[in-house]
Formats: sequence, structure tokens, C-alpha cells
Amino acid sequence: MSAVMLQGCTSWAGKSLLTTALCRWYARQGLTVAPFKAQNMSNNARVVDGGEIGVAQWLQARAAGVEPEVRMNPVLLKPESGTSQVVRLGRVDAELSRRPWRDRSEALWPTVENALAELLDEYDVVVIEGAGSPAEINLAANDIVNMRVAERADAPVLLAVDIDRGGAFAHLYGTWALLPPHHQRRIRGFVLNRFRGDASLLPPGPEQLERLTGVPTVGVVPMIRHDLPDEDGAALRAPVRGGLPPVAIVRYPAASNLDEFAALEQVADVRWATQPWHLDGAATVILPGSKHVASDLRWLRASGMDDAVVAASARPGVRVLGVCGGLQLLGRRLDDPFGVDGAGDALGLLPLTTTFERDKLLRRRSVTLPAFGAPWAALSGLPVDGYEIRQGRTVDADGSDALVAAEGNVAGWYLHGLFEDPAVLEALFGARPSRTLDATFERLADVVEAHLDTRLLRSLVGLS
Repeated sequence: MSAVMLQGCTSWAGKSLLTTALCRWYARQGLTVAPFKAQNMSNNARVVDGGEIGVAQWLQARAAGVEPEVRMNPVLLKPESGTSQVVRLGRVDAELSRRPWRDRSEALWPTVENALAELLDEYDVVVIEGAGSPAEINLAANDIVNMRVAERADAPVLLAVDIDRGGAFAHLYGTWALLPPHHQRRIRGFVLNRFRGDASLLPPGPEQLERLTGVPTVGVVPMIRHDLPDEDGAALRAPVRGGLPPVAIVRYPAASNLDEFAALEQVADVRWATQPWHLDGAATVILPGSKHVASDLRWLRASGMDDAVVAASARPGVRVLGVCGGLQLLGRRLDDPFGVDGAGDALGLLPLTTTFERDKLLRRRSVTLPAFGAPWAALSGLPVDGYEIRQGRTVDADGSDALVAAEGNVAGWYLHGLFEDPAVLEALFGARPSRTLDATFERLADVVEAHLDTRLLRSLVGLS
């Protein structure tokens, strides 16, 4: 049993991407590899056997060449207004979700510890991702994701910093200095991440930092362009490129599962729409999933996006599509008899009524899409694989369950993941993605080989 941990000086230091790269690199060495993150916070989740986990650990497992499972992310926090929903081993824990944040950690630690211990027993290497920073001294007493995990796994730690932000050496030194001595000794190397510039300008920074801390800089990783989805949401992209179909994805405040649109960016000009004018010129308008459909409906109305979506649906040649919560928003009515989300009249573009139930529906599905009329006809009869993650149950005007619905140029489906299906993208946008997930994982492992101290990486897990 071996473990390596990747921590960061801050959030958005690139921990998830580097952990993904290490998972593939260690798998290349002929080892069985499992990713692990004790506690993640994201509204982007994937359904696996046993429930849901954060998308980052799903991707890391794919990079490692193993089946993703709930032990790899035993605690997932899904942000809600003023608090967060607690998902423990893939399922919502309603009682813990009601507790104040500081009261949750000790109740969750046994779950974290057991999941980690089992993975350590079953795999050659567990590549562990931290969260935020280990030097958040205001939170140290409640730590169940950084140094407490490193100690339980007896894992050496690589500490990464986003050098593109500036102040990298101060971040590294300050993080190290705020840790107690026994935690300082766990840090075996510093990684300067997202470097773009003249490497000759780095000295004498790494050398001075090593003299101050005793920790060497073991990698200078360049800014990596990749096709993986963002863990926490949709990053702001470059201006729309010409020559590809323009697609506007409505980004309401509680938008969820935005990771499923990463492949779409290879075949369409994707813009994230937060203002009514962002829909101008779009050939396809997408309403994505939502963690809080009723509150996002209120936002649509307050921002004027509701009228903009309705207006787009009336323009010739424009398609409007809702995914999961987006399908619910396109319907006529939201009912909430148990006080789960909220009730109200929806946009009225599809003859659907949604009722929110107490229990969340989590399942993977393989279905054949029904026959569609224009402009969706190319989707007719396609076999697709996806996953459902929802509390709403939707029926059409006849009272039949509505997994998929279409009326004119407006359509919706409950299945997440269809925008990752090359056949669906080709049917809707006339092209398939040219780059696959596996090719991206290979490129990330190549970056590890070229820019990190691989002799150190091998020694950390007992390889010669």
C-alpha cells in the first residue's frame, strides 16, 4: 500500500488536473491506481455504482483506468443557499445536511477513514487530492481533507501553487510556515504550476525557498491547454470563434452538471449566457441542469432571461433544449408538495408538469431516443447512455412519464451526458469531437514525464 497526496496553496491551484495527470502517469508504470478526495464541494457530479461523486474524481478514476466509485469521494458537498447538502458515500444525508458546518467533520471522519483504508488495501497506489489549502488555520480543527488524510495514509505531500497568479514563492513559503513541524515534514516537493514565461527568470527563487524550508522545487509545469471540464463550473472562455454553430448555454446561479458540455466546445462556439442579449445570434439555446430549479426560475424572470428564451424559441431555425432541470424549466408547472425546491409556473414551452419528490433519483440509463420531427429528426432512434440525478418527476399532458419531450423547435431530456456522445453531437452540430478523454489523459501524463521529477515520484511509492 502506498499513497501520494497533492495539496495546494489555494483553491484553483490546479490540484484536480495535476492529480488526474498523476493517476494516469502512475498507471503507466504498471500500478493499480485509485484517486481519492475525502471531501469535495461541487454541483457537478456523476452517477456511479452506489450514488454520486464529484466529477473530478470520476475523471481521475477514468485516467487511472479503473471504474469510478463512491469511496473515491466519500463526502460530496453540494452548495445550497447559506449551507450545503451533504452526500455521504453517494447518498444524501439529510440529518448531516441540517447541521452547522463545524459540527459535521467528526461525524464524517469515520466514513472518510474507512473509505481511504479500503482503497489503500485494494490498490497499489492511492493518489489523494486535497482541498483549498492545508494552511487555512481557521479551519484546521475541522480538517478531514488535507493533512489529517495525509497522516492517515502516511502519504508524502506535493504542494502546488498557481504561479500565473503571481506571488508563488510567498504562497509556498507562507503555506509551509503556517503548518506545524510534523506537517511540514510531510511536504516532499513544491510544484510551480501553470507557468508561462521565461524559465531563466525563476532563479534564485527555488533555491532560496529550499534554503528556507528544506523542500525542493520538483516541477515547473506549463500552462496546460486541455479538454477536461471544470470541476466547479464553466470557465469563462475566449470570444466566440467563427465557422462553428453558435450555442448559448444559460448559466443561472444554481446551474449544475455543466461539465457535460466540455466536448461540445470542440464542435460549437459555446457562450455562457447570463444576460438576455447573450442569446442573440445563437442557433441553439441550452438550459442546463439546476440544483435549485425554482430559484433559477426566479432568476430567469428577474434578469429578463425568461422572455429572451421564449423569444429565441419563436425565431425560425433556433433550437431550444433543456437538460434535466432545464427540461423542468421549459415545462408549464413546478409543484412542490414536500417543500423540496419550490413551486410556480415555468416557461410554458413544453406541455410538462414537474413534481419534486423527497428522494433523489440516481441511476445510469441506456435508452433509444424516440422519433423526432424537425429540427431534431437526426436524433431519432439513436441509442444513448446517460445518467439521471434529480428530485423532480415529470409527466406530459397525458400523464405519462416524460424522460424525453419535444414540441416544434423546443425539446428536453432528463439524461445527463448526451453532449459527450459523439453521435449526438454529430446529429445536432454536424461534427464529432476530434480529441478524446483518453488522449487528454495521455497528454497529461506526458506533461508529468517532461516537467516533474519522475525519479522522486517513483521513489515516493517504492519504485526504483
